[in-house]
Amino acid sequence: MIVVVAPPARQGRTGGARQALVAVAQVRLMILSLLFGAGMLVVIGKLALLALWAEPAVARDMALALIPPRGDIVDRNGAPLARSIDAWSIAVHPNQIIGDKSALAQKLAELIPEQSAGHYYALLNSGGSFAYLKRRAMPELVTAVNTLGEPGMEFQREPDRLYPQSTMAAHILGFLDATGAGVSGMEKVLDRRLTDPAKRGAPIALSIDARVQAALENELGRAMTDLQARGAAGVILDVRTGEVLAMTSLPSFNPNALQGSAPPNNVTQSVYELGSTFKPLAVAAAIDSGTITNMARRFDATRPLQVGRFKIHDDPGDEQFRWLNIPETLIYSSNIATARIADELGAAKLQDMFRKLGFDRRPGIETGGAKPLWPNYWGRITVMTTAYGHGIAVTPLHLANAYATLVNGGILRPTTLLKVDPAHVPAGQRALKESTSMRMRQLLRLIVLKGTGRKGEAPGFRIAGKTGTAEAASGGGYDKHRNVSTFAAAFPIDAPRYVMVAMLDSPKANLEKGVYRTTAAWTAAPVVSRVVSRIGTLLGVTPDAGRDIDESELLPLIWTGPAPKPGAE
Repeated sequence: MIVVVAPPARQGRTGGARQALVAVAQVRLMILSLLFGAGMLVVIGKLALLALWAEPAVARDMALALIPPRGDIVDRNGAPLARSIDAWSIAVHPNQIIGDKSALAQKLAELIPEQSAGHYYALLNSGGSFAYLKRRAMPELVTAVNTLGEPGMEFQREPDRLYPQSTMAAHILGFLDATGAGVSGMEKVLDRRLTDPAKRGAPIALSIDARVQAALENELGRAMTDLQARGAAGVILDVRTGEVLAMTSLPSFNPNALQGSAPPNNVTQSVYELGSTFKPLAVAAAIDSGTITNMARRFDATRPLQVGRFKIHDDPGDEQFRWLNIPETLIYSSNIATARIADELGAAKLQDMFRKLGFDRRPGIETGGAKPLWPNYWGRITVMTTAYGHGIAVTPLHLANAYATLVNGGILRPTTLLKVDPAHVPAGQRALKESTSMRMRQLLRLIVLKGTGRKGEAPGFRIAGKTGTAEAASGGGYDKHRNVSTFAAAFPIDAPRYVMVAMLDSPKANLEKGVYRTTAAWTAAPVVSRVVSRIGTLLGVTPDAGRDIDESELLPLIWTGPAPKPGAE
């Protein structure tokens, strides 16, 4: 066996090299450790500063978690109208930004283009402790901003209010302020109930039917556009309970993204002289008080009625130039005959009827409304003109409730935007005799069958109602070039269940759409016809061409020959 032994000198040189390498490695490891430790110290120091200066997000989130979610608002069938959801918010702590503020501002402007890069740059240099960049942010945006890697950014989950139907029923619902408190509409009315911890966010049902609301808004919006009207308003009531099934005012707004102040709700917050829609109310007062006992009784409408320095005319095209009985007075919408009826009725009895119908006070509904313009002095001419809707101004809701009283048996019930338990319908107050209500059903039906309301008919739904066209109030007087056109209707009139009022402010004729005049017969009445045709079956009213109210005793009273010429009588 041969054993080879390395020379001692060579072994010494190899061992020394290994020791040198180990020493170098140890030095390098020590340097890396020092560098790592320094980096950790920097990170720990930054975290310490953030912990000292930043708002305690955990505490804030815990506080939000302790607040019960705002209850939902739903329609009478449970469809959501206003909901509380969890949403993302993007915020920034300007005094904690560590990156390039100019570059960050440019990236924020690209991701959140609601503001310019200059705006974001100024915000980042403001030295403030907290500012929101985006509320109600989409998750994709939150992810994109988070990838910027800036520790001064903060992302929060917080409750938010969503109106899933967008603009629908906006005036009814209202909206919230930045603190989450109700500002208007039912959000304000129900604020305490919606935030009551004991209720645990339980939904509250309104009287509104979302399907009916959508149809009303659609048809009114269509008419407003076609006729270039300044505005429109409409309301549908259940005559047995006082529930508002639909209410709309145009122009509307989107409570999800309200810019500035919301436009008024013209159904409850604006008053109008509603013209000839008042004539059935005056006739009802005369019948109810015993002033008129015979429908065949005639009143002189052969020529304009001179009262002092005033002269009362019938509208051009509607003049009959003869003596008119009660059905004819309403069918032909005679101002002259109505004024004569009111003159005989007298101020006290007419005022009494208007007061019973609530025309001297604000509408009794949860959201409140405007006070009517009640005449200060009830002289003879005032009595005559208010009987056909001039000189007194009420809201469309006042008118709708008055017509509900006309046809429901004579009971004035409070209107409500909350769903009513059928077992607890308000008793209401009697304003008319039941016999008067029955007679008014017949007369209102004849107006649609034979008079100015013919374009308001919807086959099979037995609509009854009255048109009203009045010059728009303007600057303390009247604008002869603008009309407020209204149709107040009830259906089915043989067993009344619903009342609808449609109103257009300053419509214009549209020959392409077959609208040749700006009167209510041409503008507002067709809206009611279309809406009822859409919603009738939804509300359980089956169209039946074989059914109708019996008006046979009144039909022989209606003149079927040509109207005499002026001066013939």
